[in-house]
Amino acid sequence: MESTKPECAKCAIKEKICRSPQGDGPAFCPTLNRKEIVKKANEEYAKPMVRQFAREASIQEGECYVDRNVKPYVLHPTKPRVQEVCEFSRKMGYKKLGVAFCIGLQKEALSLTQILEAQGFEVVSVVCKAGCTPKENIGVRDQDKVRIGEFESMCSPIAQAMIFNEEKTDFNILVGLCVGHDSLFFKYSQAYCTVLVAKDRVLGHNPCAALYTTGSYYCRMLKNGSRKEMS
Repeated sequence: MESTKPECAKCAIKEKICRSPQGDGPAFCPTLNRKEIVKKANEEYAKPMVRQFAREASIQEGECYVDRNVKPYVLHPTKPRVQEVCEFSRKMGYKKLGVAFCIGLQKEALSLTQILEAQGFEVVSVVCKAGCTPKENIGVRDQDKVRIGEFESMCSPIAQAMIFNEEKTDFNILVGLCVGHDSLFFKYSQAYCTVLVAKDRVLGHNPCAALYTTGSYYCRMLKNGSRKEMS
């Protein structure tokens, strides 16, 4: 019996059922075998605020391409993500935006803040190290610090999120928070969030570069090895 565990990344169907009612899908296709969940999800979209958010996000998606009325259509994207963030925020009527950033990306956070303010938004920005809480507070040993033998304040995404909650930001933008720290921020933020920059210390904050080169420079990532072998 074939598994029905969703594995959409492995789908080899050319005309997919998730994109066309006339399409097809493999045994693990959630469009075919998770219809009750899809129905439940669609009920959530019926809620006014969720519907508006999803609708504006979809409209924003379409507006990122030009010449959509030309047939046959060829994809022609024209907008960088930072422009999308501004346009989407304006569509939603947001006035006050939060910028949660890694201290290593302060220049980028400043550039973003300047752009957002130039576009008419009020901006609240909070660095990851806010609070200067020692890493020892969460059980980090000295040998596990970046700078061994020195004081290091922990990244506190919970503090960042709570400050934004107190400031009543309408929408929060993440700039380079670490893996895991971003997860905590999402969990504690009361406002919707988006990611402008996904941190990648080695690849200039372009994580996809490792995915694009699994057939060459990053082929080691396809091997199940130890941390020493992966480094």
